[in-house]
Amino acid sequence: MNFDLKDFTPRESYKLLTGVVVPRPIALVLTKNEAGLLNAAPFSFFNMVGSNPPLVALGIGDKSEGEAKDSAKNIRQNGEFVVNLVSRDMVQEMNICAVDFPAGISEVEAARLETVPSMSVSVPRLKKSPAALECRVHTTLQIGENRVILGEVVALYIADDLVDSTKNHVHSAQLDLVARMGGAGGYTDTSGTFELARLSLEQWKQSAP
Repeated sequence: MNFDLKDFTPRESYKLLTGVVVPRPIALVLTKNEAGLLNAAPFSFFNMVGSNPPLVALGIGDKSEGEAKDSAKNIRQNGEFVVNLVSRDMVQEMNICAVDFPAGISEVEAARLETVPSMSVSVPRLKKSPAALECRVHTTLQIGENRVILGEVVALYIADDLVDSTKNHVHSAQLDLVARMGGAGGYTDTSGTFELARLSLEQWKQSAP
């Protein structure tokens, strides 16, 4: 079937797009407001989009009443955030961080998550996360009700047992990360991976019929 999205409401378009753009990695984003209160929120409109400089993109929509979300406000105020990757054993805490708490309540405290200082930014990282990206804002694009935030990754934490520092090789499967699927509560993990070597032009020529 073909869908002309101009004929659909934003909610209908969201449902269709999030059903096909899967799996989506989850960024459990930590930010800090001017009073020092930590905010944690999961976003699946997230990915790495560059390596020179290292860049990640966050898509943060407005609240239903049109107001910017706390994460977006905090990032605008201090220009820093930390992306914590979500492992399978963090899903309950991540889910708590998605609760619509009233102002003044820290999701970090509500989920009983422990933080440790970051290396290069003032916002801490989550101790439980197997990998964390310390980011400074590069560019923010306001497009309709969406904010696309490009963050330059200035430092990276990876748990010691998940990386071979002599080769800069990450044991990706052992990160045990989860990702969003379609539907209100659809998730997946990395337990079903496979490998496929990239073909050179010569290899393709040899295999072509």
